[in-house]
Amino acid sequence: MIRVGCAAIALASALLGSTALAQDASVWRPAWTAAAAPARFDGTPEAPLGYLDQTIRQDIRVGVAAKAVRLRVSNELGQEPLTLRDMTAAGPDGRMLPVAFGGAREIIIPVGVALVSDPLAIDLKRSDLLTVSLHAPGPTRGVVRRTAVRLGQSDTAVSSDAPLERRQSFISAVYALTNAPPAVVVALGDSITEGATSTLGADADWPSVLDRRLEAACPGAFVVVNAGISGNQVVRDGRSPNVRARLDRDVLSLPGVTHVLLIEGINDIRHDGNPNNPGRSADEVIASYRQIISRLHLRGVKVIGGTLTAFGGSERFDERSETARQTINAFIRDSGEFDGVADFDLATRNPDQPDALRLDFGREDRLHPNDSGYEAMAQAVDLSLFTAEASACGRARP
Repeated sequence: MIRVGCAAIALASALLGSTALAQDASVWRPAWTAAAAPARFDGTPEAPLGYLDQTIRQDIRVGVAAKAVRLRVSNELGQEPLTLRDMTAAGPDGRMLPVAFGGAREIIIPVGVALVSDPLAIDLKRSDLLTVSLHAPGPTRGVVRRTAVRLGQSDTAVSSDAPLERRQSFISAVYALTNAPPAVVVALGDSITEGATSTLGADADWPSVLDRRLEAACPGAFVVVNAGISGNQVVRDGRSPNVRARLDRDVLSLPGVTHVLLIEGINDIRHDGNPNNPGRSADEVIASYRQIISRLHLRGVKVIGGTLTAFGGSERFDERSETARQTINAFIRDSGEFDGVADFDLATRNPDQPDALRLDFGREDRLHPNDSGYEAMAQAVDLSLFTAEASACGRARP
């Protein structure tokens, strides 16, 4: 069933069709992203964790001040048509607006498709929370990377007191209409970039911390968006398409991208759980890096290489993977093919055991950082990689 909202159509006309806006300098920029990802089969092999007649609420912290927003909903890597209903959005004032797509309040998104909503007249300051709720009649699988959500039964409002869960959901981007467009920095990686082991709902992942550092140094000049996916790989597909396969969708499709900070390859070089099935070689990962750099450079995007963090003592660590990690890190540091280097390895490794994370920076699995480790990673990024005078920069323009 398609329900058409006259108010939504009038708003879209006012925001997009007026002569005044045509003469305005306002542009759209991503204020938050979540990369498309196939449903994770975290329960049984037959039944991924999903939703059944539930309302999903997301409180999304935006990285761009806005006078209007649009939401992007993805089914690009779904396995079946996606039905969603009664989506709403509200800013800090609590005024709830219906979200429509070409005037429709109920949408059925075919496999392989993403939809962008009609504009919503919501004023937001940078770092405000945008509260988005939607009803998934289900059974429905989440089709973007894991984020913090709150759940309610049936088609009802979800309280801010409902517990947070780390779940895949459906919103892949929030776009902000702004008069002062920032340069867009994309953090591209795996679970370490996704922030899979950071404190839920605390914005403690390293891209969020880096975003706050850049804002403190250069107010309004940059936004850092997160394109990490747990389990992602550079060379081969795993739980999700490899970096080369998703580069257009998760990076190049975003307006205003000036920099990519890439840290990925650990999932490639480790064995698959069976030591007799070794991971990819350092040479294969480096060859893929070169392709990523070349494609981004063709679009004028600078690429910063993040060294691979240590994972000694973790479940799939072995001498071969450590040798590959050292070779890859030497390439990142010394080849000159990246436009800059963020030495995450140096910032987080144990000085007494360089093949392992510092004990106070890692989770029990000895692979993933904790909040302190993510903080150290973000602090390791030299802000002059983005602006020559990070302490006194003017507004950076894409």
